[in-house]
Amino acid sequence: MPQVNRRDFLRWVGAAAGGSMLTPIYGTMGVLAAENKKMRITAVEPLLLREGRCFVLVRTSESITGIGEVSPMNSRVAAELIKTAFAPLLTGKNPLDIERCWETVFYRTYKQGVMGLQPEALAGVDIALWDILGKVAGLPVSQLLGGKRRDSVRMYSSIGGGARKTAKEMAQLAEEAVNDGFTAVKIRMDYGPTVPDANAKHDLEVLATVREAIGPDIELKYDVNNGYSVQTAIRVGKAIEEFNVIHYEEPVAQTDYAGYAKVVEAVDIPVAAGEHEYTRWQFRDLIEKANPDILQPDLIKCAGFSEAIKIAALASIHHKGLCPHQTSPTIGEAANLQFTSVFVPGDTAQELAHGGLRSPLHSLFKNPLEFKNGRLTVPTGPGLGLELDEGKIKTMLA
Repeated sequence: MPQVNRRDFLRWVGAAAGGSMLTPIYGTMGVLAAENKKMRITAVEPLLLREGRCFVLVRTSESITGIGEVSPMNSRVAAELIKTAFAPLLTGKNPLDIERCWETVFYRTYKQGVMGLQPEALAGVDIALWDILGKVAGLPVSQLLGGKRRDSVRMYSSIGGGARKTAKEMAQLAEEAVNDGFTAVKIRMDYGPTVPDANAKHDLEVLATVREAIGPDIELKYDVNNGYSVQTAIRVGKAIEEFNVIHYEEPVAQTDYAGYAKVVEAVDIPVAAGEHEYTRWQFRDLIEKANPDILQPDLIKCAGFSEAIKIAALASIHHKGLCPHQTSPTIGEAANLQFTSVFVPGDTAQELAHGGLRSPLHSLFKNPLEFKNGRLTVPTGPGLGLELDEGKIKTMLA
């Protein structure tokens, strides 16, 4: 497998960004809204599941229901915010006026905090509104976003717990992923920024053992989860070139944009960040101050499709790669497939949590996502392309 350095990576991204990446999305939305002037939102329902997930149902006067999902990080509080603050603002509005709905909720509730809870809750609603738009149009969301570049998306298995597990245990999990058909894996340390530089020697041992186990042809990504000081991040970033790591994620604290910029300048491996940014304005600051090579918006954290579209535009303008964060195996992943199939030019492997293929949540859908040969098929049905079985979901409510 060829070595990937920043110069080659940026040359590839820049060439792709030169094409027509964004399309007249809002014109399509306006036409559909004009043709369905009387449609109204009748209910906005957050559903808390025992798995720690929060799905969102937006019901309409035309008996069309959209489905969305909220980040599991704040699911119980987000459900309350949706029920008590968002639902009264949205009930009675046309669900196809998506941008107006988004602005109403965002600006009327932004004091709830625009770095976490509020945009995560808004993501669940916004995704459901786009699902409704697709169902009204009879088209998948990818078509409404401009048309998909590929029928399936290559996935990587995102394997967490590296700080707690032995190198051998992490290597076994990586081998399992390869045996399942994945052509790329990511090792996550799950450190956090509170105690930096806990055990860099262990981390290097993990990566060396994983690389030996999976062989030279499987792509290897590395996520520190904000666990290093700038000095250690630079030292480790240079050392892991030996293991042909192609993606160096969140090496320093998410608040240390100046530190990110120093790491980006010092290492050759593409640096990724953006899981902890939630709006276009935060991504603007991330780009201008931290200058990562790869942006990682999360569709169920960054206020949904409506905001992710604008973040994709920023990525294109600034010649940045897109590799969204996504660890939710059903609705969140379906949204990510619709989005990345349109806005990611190349066949970059996208995130799927290790074990996500076996999640019991898949049983809640009449047509679960399809995985084959390391790829997930982009659903082609209207909206997100998933059909929720509301009878079954009652059995998994918290």
